Amino acid sequence: MKKIAVILSGCGVYDGAEIYESVLTLLRIEQNNASYQCMAPDIEQLHVINHLKGEVAEGERRNVLIEAARLARGDIIDLASADAADYDALIIPGGFGAAKNLSDFAVNGSDCGVNAEVKRFTQAIHAAAKPVGLICIAPAMTPLLFGEGATCTIGNDADTAAAIEAMGGQHRNACVDEIVVDAERKLVTTPAYMLAGSISEAASGINKLVDEVIALA
Repeated sequence: MKKIAVILSGCGVYDGAEIYESVLTLLRIEQNNASYQCMAPDIEQLHVINHLKGEVAEGERRNVLIEAARLARGDIIDLASADAADYDALIIPGGFGAAKNLSDFAVNGSDCGVNAEVKRFTQAIHAAAKPVGLICIAPAMTPLLFGEGATCTIGNDADTAAAIEAMGGQHRNACVDEIVVDAERKLVTTPAYMLAGSISEAASGINKLVDEVIALA
């Protein structure tokens, strides 16, 4: 049975991993008769958002690994302890946590950096010629993880696409139910909630992404 690593960035669309995207990913992995292991970096979130009001919750602090454990029903490991040799592929769901906690793209745009553990593990998976799937805003990290010329999609947002290109990546516009495959790098991306208006629309692309990643594994 193929085993897929899933890196989560917290819990909640505005400050962590997008919950629907994460659950759809885990469900589709199982539907492909594969297994998964959730993991997250043991770091503090950039900030905490009150999801009812959409505002920063001043004075609140939360840990990415502890919050991601909510999504994983407690079955999660510290990304720092993860060994790429134990997995056949990697998928990173979106949500603003990918741009705030796994990277600082939300703050610094094309001048951003990627969390050291995220970079270590992802590049180890890639170096072993294993496939990687990035969902929603997570593909903004593509040039920093896979190098100049790596091809991805975040949908059709012009500013985000321009930032990816400024970092050396190649952006291709895509619809919500489409995936973009960089065959040379075994990299698969899909827009999900960068474009989705419903959970069903998000699933249309995520299911294709998971299917392709597992097929490549």
